[in-house]
Amino acid sequence: MSRKMDLNKPVSFWMDKELFWEEEKIENCLTIILRTTGCCWAKKVGCIMCGYNLESDSRITQENLVNQIRHVREKVEEKVRSKRPKIIKIFTSGSFFDPSELSEEVRSEVYSFVEELGAGKLIVESRPEFVRAAEEALKRDFRLEVGIGLETGDDFVRNKIIQKGFTFDQFRKASEFLKEKGIGVKAYLLLKPPFLSEGEAIEDAINSSKLLIDKKLADVISLNLMNVQARTYVERLWQRKLYRPPWLWSAISVLKKVSRMSSMNCFIISDPVAAGKKRGPHNCGKCDGVFAEAIREFSLTQDAGLLDLECDCREWWEDYISAEKIARSPVFS
Repeated sequence: MSRKMDLNKPVSFWMDKELFWEEEKIENCLTIILRTTGCCWAKKVGCIMCGYNLESDSRITQENLVNQIRHVREKVEEKVRSKRPKIIKIFTSGSFFDPSELSEEVRSEVYSFVEELGAGKLIVESRPEFVRAAEEALKRDFRLEVGIGLETGDDFVRNKIIQKGFTFDQFRKASEFLKEKGIGVKAYLLLKPPFLSEGEAIEDAINSSKLLIDKKLADVISLNLMNVQARTYVERLWQRKLYRPPWLWSAISVLKKVSRMSSMNCFIISDPVAAGKKRGPHNCGKCDGVFAEAIREFSLTQDAGLLDLECDCREWWEDYISAEKIARSPVFS
């Protein structure tokens, strides 16, 4: 950990576009990554693919967090007053509603910030055990959406492989609680956890999506394409050529099938982080940029026609899936 971190500034913040699914509009979105003391689960066990805790710092105080929010407020006023965000996303190393990470006072500061900017929606993330605190935002003048890293509908994959530390039933109860309160639910699914072949990963993502849609447990499914983060167990596998990030073809396959089954009852989105890089989801190298952009555009529009892509590497991907069934390990990196 660098000791030069400015504890009064967030890890990062930026403006981009996001689908405001409740209104079926594409709106300006301000994303903020707060630097916190870190995820409580990462301190105990941790998920095998997650390296976000590298941005945390045990010295962070609640006053530092308030200063981080105020820093963003000042910069937003200076630079983006002409395009006010309608959506604000607040990410931390762990759970927005974990009192050991963000106190009630800090969360109140966040809510006031959202209202001051006139945003219509706040998106945060939390583990299931903390979501009941979301009630505190019900009287605020914006919609709330809570993202939960379910990763998969399979308890064995989630807890024996990913080491997530909660069951599908715990997720279900958290989702039902949020929905009863009128709070939106985003379920994060992970495409290609380690030890699953490419074909198994595709099947798992589709089956998990179907489970969420059939049981009406998510308003949005966010398909997270695995990328290899530093100082993680997945990185060690990748360095030994025992893991390959998913093909972008696989993401396209999942998005197409899930979009057909979901209709307008549940949106599916994806942000292909590190697409085209060795550590990120990739195809042959020539088509990666086109595929990544198509996935991003689909996520904004839900137009599945954007996913009708072609490249000569399609056969390569299909052969890879077939070969992996026999080899039971990545056949090339």
